[in-house]
Amino acid sequence: MADIIFDPTGSIESFTSNMNILSSENESVMILACDANGFKKELVDPILLKHTVSIIGGIFPSVIYNDKKYDKGTIFIGLNDKIQVNVIQGISQKNDDELDADMEKQIGDFDESVKTMFVYIDGLTKHIGKCINVLFDNYGLGINYIGGGSGSLSFEQKPSLFTNHGLIQDALVYAYSKRQSSIGVSHGWKSISGPYQVTKSEATILKELDYKPAFEVYKNIVDQYSSEPINADNFFNVAKSFPCGINTLSDEKIVRDPIILNGTEIICVGNIEEGNYVDILSGDNDSLIKAARHAAYISKENMHFKNDFTLFIDCISRVLFLKEDFCDEIKVVCKNNMPLVGAMTFGEIANDGKNYLEFFNKTSVVGHIGHG
Repeated sequence: MADIIFDPTGSIESFTSNMNILSSENESVMILACDANGFKKELVDPILLKHTVSIIGGIFPSVIYNDKKYDKGTIFIGLNDKIQVNVIQGISQKNDDELDADMEKQIGDFDESVKTMFVYIDGLTKHIGKCINVLFDNYGLGINYIGGGSGSLSFEQKPSLFTNHGLIQDALVYAYSKRQSSIGVSHGWKSISGPYQVTKSEATILKELDYKPAFEVYKNIVDQYSSEPINADNFFNVAKSFPCGINTLSDEKIVRDPIILNGTEIICVGNIEEGNYVDILSGDNDSLIKAARHAAYISKENMHFKNDFTLFIDCISRVLFLKEDFCDEIKVVCKNNMPLVGAMTFGEIANDGKNYLEFFNKTSVVGHIGHG
């Protein structure tokens, strides 16, 4: 069984003692921590750098432990197998070829014995889409991927990824594991208008839809469905209920979360490429909770091994949308799947060994993870 410790205090003292405990008994440690803990690089780095176990994880707005969400605290997951952790830093400054070259240097011991890849990325940086595409190009369909974007609801980019190199930012961290896994992905958002062609964009910035300013098109639709007109002052609060959905060949759209309005440009979590066609989406509490249940069901149905723990990667904007009903979303995933650990992320990373690897927003990802 995974050696799981939950510290509700989120203190640096408990961080130190729990790392000491798990490092003495395990080969690897995954850390899921809350932003409200206030972990600083200068305090965390000396702790991380002294340990020889493989370290991966991130800082998020909230974490999930068993059947509850916590806005403060730290989850430590001790693994008895050695996972190989790779780190690529400065991703916002690199093009596809540079990312590809960095990744090729780190392929190392990757072979058919690797079944699962844990992936964490700075959720508030640029070129997330490029990183995910390059990751898939190098490692392909033969494995399952699961993880998400780290960050703070203040939208201040700061060190938020745990590694053996310390607490870092603007980076991609990914680890090979020989553990078997099964993955379920679902979001529950439905189209209310579209499609619109993305005629101008840059990385995460949506600039034009159908050759018109993006916000002009977006506002025209949202104001028909929202209880209050959307504007610069209430943009985040209203937009959390009206994401954009990128049309793909699969049944479910890839959701993009609008978080910041800059004039007439909309900044999203995750890239939107020029030439994509997007819909404006909406949903309700029932559809989102049913989607989380469906993700758990898919993962459970594909689990042909003994489950060690369940990793629930869920978008922070689903919490903001569901509010007090979010506890119901956890319950439909937690049911019969103990122990459950997870994080509320800025974007979700997943595939299931069969489909293309994607960076999702506003989506529930449930992974059953086998024994090491």
